[in-house]
Amino acid sequence: MNARVAPDSLVTLHYRISLADGQPVISTFEGNPATLQLGAGELLPQIERLLEGLEAGTEHSFELPPEQAFGPRREELIERVRREDLPPTEAVEPMSIMEFDAPDGTRYSGLITRVEDDAVLIDFNHPLAGRHVRVDVRIVGVL
Repeated sequence: MNARVAPDSLVTLHYRISLADGQPVISTFEGNPATLQLGAGELLPQIERLLEGLEAGTEHSFELPPEQAFGPRREELIERVRREDLPPTEAVEPMSIMEFDAPDGTRYSGLITRVEDDAVLIDFNHPLAGRHVRVDVRIVGVL
């Protein structure tokens, strides 16, 4: 019997996250598999739960609605930021990612969706928020 994935397993796997139309977003199937420690925040907790109980050597596919994947799009995460409040070294161009420092020292990013004379519109939603996704996995090994 092959080892099964547990909540704290070290798992070597191939994975692919695709949009509902089949467009791949990220995939390891064309290269080396990933080795991830479950419970360490390396994968979304929702995806970790899907892996639990799977056996080494098996393949599985999961269809996830936004609520089970990257969450719904939230309009309150789209903010108008005055130019003088932007980091001084960042380029300000539509469809570019801008990095910000949070008060606790962590960094977060947002997508500039519109540039105005005195401000920019920044979307802080995850790029896959509000999207149905498909997750394909091949479990290579479990420790």
